[in-house]
Amino acid sequence: MSAFPIAFFIVWAIVQTAFWRISDEGGLVVGILLGLILGMFFVRGDWKTYANTIFEGMTQPVAVTAIVAWIWAGMFAQLLQDGGFVDGLVWLADVGGIGATLFPAITFVLAALFTTGIGTGYGSAIAFVTLFFPAGILLGANPVLLFGAILSGSIFGDNLAPVSDTTIVSAVTQDSDIGGVVASRFKYVIIAAIIAFAGYLVAGQFMSGLAIGGDARELLVAESEPIGLVHLISMGVVIGTAVAGRHIVEAISWGIVVAAVSSLVLGLISLGDIVMFNAPPDAPLAEPLEFLPILTIVEDPNAISVGGSLITGASGFFELAILVLLIIAAAQIMIRGGAFQAILDWSIDNLATNVRNAELTMVGSSALINAVITINTAAEVAIGPYISKIGERFNLNGYRRANILDGQTAALGYIFPWSGGVLAGYSAMQQLPGEYEWFDSGMLVTPIDVVPFVFQGWLLVAVFVVAAITGFGREYITDRETEEVARI
Repeated sequence: MSAFPIAFFIVWAIVQTAFWRISDEGGLVVGILLGLILGMFFVRGDWKTYANTIFEGMTQPVAVTAIVAWIWAGMFAQLLQDGGFVDGLVWLADVGGIGATLFPAITFVLAALFTTGIGTGYGSAIAFVTLFFPAGILLGANPVLLFGAILSGSIFGDNLAPVSDTTIVSAVTQDSDIGGVVASRFKYVIIAAIIAFAGYLVAGQFMSGLAIGGDARELLVAESEPIGLVHLISMGVVIGTAVAGRHIVEAISWGIVVAAVSSLVLGLISLGDIVMFNAPPDAPLAEPLEFLPILTIVEDPNAISVGGSLITGASGFFELAILVLLIIAAAQIMIRGGAFQAILDWSIDNLATNVRNAELTMVGSSALINAVITINTAAEVAIGPYISKIGERFNLNGYRRANILDGQTAALGYIFPWSGGVLAGYSAMQQLPGEYEWFDSGMLVTPIDVVPFVFQGWLLVAVFVVAAITGFGREYITDRETEEVARI
């Protein structure tokens, strides 16, 4: 019964998103809150322990890491958006002849490269939804296919990047070195990516875009300017800093600095566009300091606020942050209450009867846990020791175990409507109608609609199922010795 809170939430999420077509994070927050409250009535003994376990889950570093990545990526993407990067992309696609049918496939490749560089799929999903999604819609690409391509690119990089937290955790939990894990993983990832790329090319031929208005679309494309492409430098700074081994917060912070400076120097935005204080006239020191470019005196009480790119980019993820913390709390209840252990013990005893079944069990159990624990790093931390236990029983090499583990966590963290990667991208998408006059709420893609079109995710899971059945890529401990874990 310790699985009740998370099971209640999943049923709630399915009903809300799939049956009633409501992709509202506030509703999902209510669902997980009710699940945690109702779960309290199944507790054996002290309710205080149950409450403390909720706090224990909410304070886990893996949850906070995801939230910080969302906020920093949101600020960075919003700054680039306000600095005209989308106009630059539209201009480049128009000049380069990249039309609606090709744009999703190109977006998949670029998102994959970007995510591989920075190591955070969540951050990549936010940036590409903020920047590439409106550009693709304006060029006539199908929005559902485009969102799926962005999520697929995030999966590719999250799975392969040496600096990705999932790569590091999968290697550490299986006592393997990161370099060896990445090298051995490439063959699985690239097979899925090649088929996914072909899938987006074919689907782009048959899935039409939205009707913005032929004349309006042509006018908007004609008015786009290349100057916004200067922000490619900012993105390059983020990638280069991350590849150099810097923390993702430091990497994105440098990107924010470079984007802000370049935008100000080129006159793309003003200092007030980055941060603006809207103060009442009777506020102390308001009128004497009105000359400051970041201060505006407003008469309307409802207009008193703090605005600008930074606060807009960060504030769009506050509701999602609460949701994720509560989901991790419910997962911690499941772990501490014994449901997690019972499921895994049953699978080890009844399913892992030979090496092929053991690998299929590893694939299935990793997939199941990632469907429950929506933050993929947290799922890896929870399931990692059990994957190691199953694999060591059949002398499977640590590289093979780490690849099976990370393949499922990278894929399924961006597929289900309640998954962290999907919700991060959707949260960024919800901000777009307020950014462009031509973008209305009817252009938004609900998380349930994109599920079949996250090609890289589904194909990556399929590759490992086939690999387990056929033995493709299987290595035993005696085949190759893994080195001491090089990075934690």
